[in-house]
Amino acid sequence: MGSGGFLPVVVMVALNVVAAVMVSLVKVAMDGGLDPLVLVTLQQLTAALFLGPIAFFRERKSRPKMTMEIFAYLFTSAALGAALRQYMNFVALRYTTATFVTAFSNLAPVLTFLLAAVTRSETLNLRTGTGRAKLAGTLVSLAGAMVLTFYKGVPLTHTHLHHSASAAAASPSPLSAAESGRRWTLGTVAILGNCVCLSCWYLLHGRLAKKYPYVYSCNAFMSTFSFLQVAAIGLCAKRSLAAWLITSKFQILTVLYAGIVACGVSFVLLTWCIEKRGPVFVAAFIPVVQIIVCVIDFTILHESLYLGSVLGSVFVIGGLYLLLWGKRQEAMQQLPKVSENDREQQQQVQLQP
Repeated sequence: MGSGGFLPVVVMVALNVVAAVMVSLVKVAMDGGLDPLVLVTLQQLTAALFLGPIAFFRERKSRPKMTMEIFAYLFTSAALGAALRQYMNFVALRYTTATFVTAFSNLAPVLTFLLAAVTRSETLNLRTGTGRAKLAGTLVSLAGAMVLTFYKGVPLTHTHLHHSASAAAASPSPLSAAESGRRWTLGTVAILGNCVCLSCWYLLHGRLAKKYPYVYSCNAFMSTFSFLQVAAIGLCAKRSLAAWLITSKFQILTVLYAGIVACGVSFVLLTWCIEKRGPVFVAAFIPVVQIIVCVIDFTILHESLYLGSVLGSVFVIGGLYLLLWGKRQEAMQQLPKVSENDREQQQQVQLQP
């Protein structure tokens, strides 16, 4: 692949289509009875089997021996970045809608920035315009998350289905209304936990990449460790063999797609895009998933789109791009300073006898 300007854009759009399709497949599969714990276990197993041979043949000669420090980093990274994060994501999809989950997921880069600022691995200078832009983007995104959490609003699409359901249950029992609210709240808490786990994983993985810069081996180990983690919990929670047997062709397709395509192939392409254009370029495409999922929800799954999801999404995405703009401008301002320092060092070397 060349490093031309258009090819990474095509790859990122394709990756977002892959992610949107996975979200929709998982939503339908779980509505059909597939358990989230079983799904994440089989997904990580499939990803480990796919990435393992690639890591072995590409990095077997350069990969160093495993140390206890690296093992601890990989094990914790697997728990945060794969096991817990994916399980919470699937639970959120089970109890809410695909559009709501993808809208809330846009908050992950903002939470990452907040955690980085608290741990002082990210600078926040409010005296500069870029610093104020990053803070404003963070606050706007958090406001959008509050709207998503506490305001559902009226349905904007498929309102005839909504009215039909209301007419069929002219006097719904308080128990059913309370149960619906409880499930939505549980899904909201789950997707918020997903964003927190992902943000912590971003910071942890940044340190791991410096200590163990072997991307294929790193992710193969993470998939293996996360499989063992969720499998241990799953076997304790679901001791019946019937819960682990998947007979539906659609559910089998979902597991294979989620493991091989959404985890394995997507990781390889995402790594290439980060190498070519940087993490800010990749993060700028995050909201594209929501747009594609919204189209699939509306046209294929016939899910209702609520006013709260639209308003919250506008705030979250707007704040995200404001934050990314501030980070981009800050990085561009630092480049000339680095060049000046290099020139000064070269002049000092030349002046030395």
